[in-house]
Amino acid sequence: MQQDRLKNPHPWTYEILLAIVATLLLVAVLGVHTGRAVANLVAGGGWGWPPATELLPSLPGLLRGDAGAGLTDPGVVADPGALRTWVHIIAGVTLLCWLVAFVVAYRRWGPGRLRGMASRAEASTLLGLPRLRKHRAIIRPDLHGKDPR
Repeated sequence: MQQDRLKNPHPWTYEILLAIVATLLLVAVLGVHTGRAVANLVAGGGWGWPPATELLPSLPGLLRGDAGAGLTDPGVVADPGALRTWVHIIAGVTLLCWLVAFVVAYRRWGPGRLRGMASRAEASTLLGLPRLRKHRAIIRPDLHGKDPR
C-alpha cells in the first residue's frame, strides 16, 4: 500500500466506479424511452417523450408492454410486440456504441498504451519531413542503419 502511494498519489476509490454505473443506468433508461418513442413513431402516433419526472416511474409500465406509460397525451401507441422489438434494437445499438467507446478508451488509456511516444503525425509536425529523412538512421537504426559493406 505504501509503495502504491509513492507511485500514485491519488488512489482509485469508489466514486469513479459509481459514476460509471450511474451513467450506464441513465443511458439504459434513456434507451428504453427512445425505443418506445421510435415504436410509437413507426406505429403512426408521433414522437412522444415523457416529462423528466416520469422517466423512472414509467419504466415498469414500459417493460410490461404499455407504450403509453408516462406520456401526457399518448394518442396512438405501438402494440407490446413492436415496443419490445424497438427497445431491443435500441439496446443493441447502445451496447454496440458502448463497446466501441470502451475499445477506443482502452487503446488510448489502457495498460498497453505507449507512454511518452509521439504519434507519426506529431513527430512529422514537430520535426518536419526533411529533418526526419536526414536523421532516419538515428531514429530507426533497425530500418535505416549503416550499410554493412
